[in-house]
Amino acid sequence: MNLMGDPEPGWANVVGAGLIGGSIGLALRANGWRVGVVDADPATEQEAINRGVADRVGLEPEAAVTVVAAPVGVIPELVVRALAETAGVVTDVGSAKAAICAQIDDPRFIGGHPMAGSDQDGIAGARQDLFTDAMWVLTPTESTSETAFSTVRALIRVLGAESIALPATTHDEMVALVSHVPHLTSAALMNLADSTSVEHRALLRLAAGGFRDMTRISAGRPAIWPDICLANRDAIVAGLDRLVATISHTRSLVASEDRAGLYGLLDSARTARLNLPVGYEHVEKASQLAVPIPDRPGEIAAIATLAAELDVNILDLEISHSGEGHQGVMTLVVDAAKAERLLGGLMARGYRPTLRELD
Repeated sequence: MNLMGDPEPGWANVVGAGLIGGSIGLALRANGWRVGVVDADPATEQEAINRGVADRVGLEPEAAVTVVAAPVGVIPELVVRALAETAGVVTDVGSAKAAICAQIDDPRFIGGHPMAGSDQDGIAGARQDLFTDAMWVLTPTESTSETAFSTVRALIRVLGAESIALPATTHDEMVALVSHVPHLTSAALMNLADSTSVEHRALLRLAAGGFRDMTRISAGRPAIWPDICLANRDAIVAGLDRLVATISHTRSLVASEDRAGLYGLLDSARTARLNLPVGYEHVEKASQLAVPIPDRPGEIAAIATLAAELDVNILDLEISHSGEGHQGVMTLVVDAAKAERLLGGLMARGYRPTLRELD
């Protein structure tokens, strides 16, 4: 596969034919790939064939990549099975990464999490365009091979998403705040209103758009959430503690009739919401960084996560190995506007990169 090129369509496997797995299958097949599917429910496997999600039931042993799209609690055992029964790269889509990555120490595995979803559950909600313009987090570790990293990044691009690399623990802390804690908060608010409606039967009839927007995600499938909360317990508890402290502060502003404090809180929230990034930035001009690296495990994870910390998206990556010694060159393609930022960060870490603009 050439730098900035898409992979040649071949075979891929999807383990778990729900909303995410089904959408992956649809998108891959729309781009010329053939897909094998495995699900715990034989009826769902057959439905995957009927809906055009997959070409066959069962794992294709020579598939280039196998995506495990199952509940978080069973992902590690399914990844182990996929590694044993297939020759290609294996990734997953679980929304908690540290626990999974700690259990799988294989160069052919890389953790992943697409930041995409739908109000609909299961394979019936699967859509070919579910990942278009979505962010997809990858969590490489010291054992992750360049093949695993580059293969899954290329596959994500085929699906229409943009990838970013983060350490697994950093991912879990961030997702706790932007996904897990909001879901639990939505559920708590909905339950609060529902319990009050027993006494005030007209309450839920008065629910306006704001309430409906805030509680929409509580309608999601509850079966997946106990596993998620257990897998990401520490980050979720920390996030809930911060939320409780923030609500307590807001309560004190209301109780003390602090008009200026309330206005400041609401105004800062409004400004932050209006400035919330939408999707990922489209690049008008790219630059190429050539980074000499030791030929040892962990270099991909180190450089990819440094780029994420500096808010520099890696558009593509390739490694050339030296025929002599234990050196190689990692070639990165990045947004030209942020190339100097990554150049400086790499130099601060002891690397000696060179930079050139691409035509």
